[in-house]
Amino acid sequence: MGKIIAIANQKGGVGKTTTSINLAASLAVLEKKTLIVDADPQANASSGLGIDIRQLESSIYECIINGTDPEKAINSTETPNLDIIPSHIDLVGAEIEMLNLENREKALKNVLQKVRDNYDFVLIDCSPSLGLITVNSLTAADSVIIPVQCEYFALEGIGKLLNTIKIIKAKLNPSLEIEGFLLTMYDSRLRLANQVYEEVKKHFGNLVFTTVIQRNIKLSEAPSYGQPVILYDADSRGSLNHIQLAKELIAKIKK
Repeated sequence: MGKIIAIANQKGGVGKTTTSINLAASLAVLEKKTLIVDADPQANASSGLGIDIRQLESSIYECIINGTDPEKAINSTETPNLDIIPSHIDLVGAEIEMLNLENREKALKNVLQKVRDNYDFVLIDCSPSLGLITVNSLTAADSVIIPVQCEYFALEGIGKLLNTIKIIKAKLNPSLEIEGFLLTMYDSRLRLANQVYEEVKKHFGNLVFTTVIQRNIKLSEAPSYGQPVILYDADSRGSLNHIQLAKELIAKIKK
């Protein structure tokens, strides 16, 4: 049975989609069958993996709202072992449409139960908000990875996310765990980046991944070519960081 991991932080620009795409591609390269679920209406994970969202017949929106079989929404990608259920701008309106659904917080969970057995990992790229779709993502997940940008306001807003996780654990998904905090956009030359690293480590201890994602130009360029960085430039620092992260995650789960 595949492990479902939500990648969440309601703060925008912390590297959620970059992490989702590149961690998923790295797991796939390490021969783990992986599915990305793009649960963000901006659909950046979809376009970042070369999916033309204008040509889509089915997306995660149709699966949640119309009950479309998720198998029909799955697209393969250029990376062997990596599939995606893409997103669509229609997902913006889904939160309002879901208000009438019974068990609306569990709609995504019900969708993913149908396909999780086909994969080793299912990664959900959450939108930068704590709305109903993100609540659905956290309810469907076994655990959550929280990317934290190495900048001055890094810890701002994390309290809100942790509170949401606590409520979801209490009311909707008692088995939800924090997989780890992942430091992103790290620049070792900046004193501030090192201070943020120390602060996050002090707050969350062993929950912080040893792997740090460094600032890397190739990592920023790859999505515009519709590729994960491992296909765009396998020797780049961004690629090596994510392979290291995937190995750390696999080792952690085996324990």
